[in-house]
Amino acid sequence: MTVDTFKREIDEAVRNYDRYVVCLQKTPEEFAASLTSLLQKAIKAFNTRAAGMRHGIALDKEVTIILSQSDEERPLCGIYFNLHSPYKKDSLPKTAQPLAEKTPKPAE
Repeated sequence: MTVDTFKREIDEAVRNYDRYVVCLQKTPEEFAASLTSLLQKAIKAFNTRAAGMRHGIALDKEVTIILSQSDEERPLCGIYFNLHSPYKKDSLPKTAQPLAEKTPKPAE
């Protein structure tokens, strides 16, 4: 099993990336190279999985690749886009600290 085994899935993901996904960090060519690297990691995870496990997974900030055991010799390949916005603000600033409940001082 090699990256070329899943060429159809990679080609379709690159087409969808170029057509639908706005990414300020990667060109379609860089995305394709990233997919190849992730797929190699997923294949390695799939081939070295523990007994009873059915998946090999690799991911980065933009993409998740899952290889799943099937009844056929070739595993199923799922490529998922991890949609997020670099402009989304955190709900709390990093300097915020949780409120600590103060206990009253004992009377002397």
